[in-house]
Amino acid sequence: MWHRTMLPDTKRGGIFAMGHLTAQFDLPLAKDAPAASRRATTTILHGWGYQDQEWLAAVAVVVSELVTNAVRHGGGCVAYAFEAYDGQVHISVADGSSVIPRRRKPDGSGGYGLGLIEALADDWGVHDHQGGKLVWVRLARAPSVLLQQERQGKARP
Repeated sequence: MWHRTMLPDTKRGGIFAMGHLTAQFDLPLAKDAPAASRRATTTILHGWGYQDQEWLAAVAVVVSELVTNAVRHGGGCVAYAFEAYDGQVHISVADGSSVIPRRRKPDGSGGYGLGLIEALADDWGVHDHQGGKLVWVRLARAPSVLLQQERQGKARP
């Protein structure tokens, strides 16, 4: 299910000027959940006006890592949500495991996820959530958002 509170400014090729856009999904604990969440996220963000393909590819990597870890290590249902407001996109994935993600030495079975997330996002963290955890990520701003905000004199570091 997704909810849109304001349409993007597609006539001028820009991101919405203000508003709060949200999307949320319950994902099955299945091996195709990361791919489904990547497709849904990039399609919806594109529809919301986020057009930069390199930025959308980075978002897809972050989504894939978060959902893959939740499916692989979490327990119970995986709840996935993302929201966009003021040109910033936040992603969160909740699962039934209370085990906090941690860096580990990469090997043949994984260990790259947090490093990728840290490289592609502005910030991330973990909160307790209904007996499990919620991992959140604040993405780096899309280049088109930064350009539009600079034009309007609203760019933030």
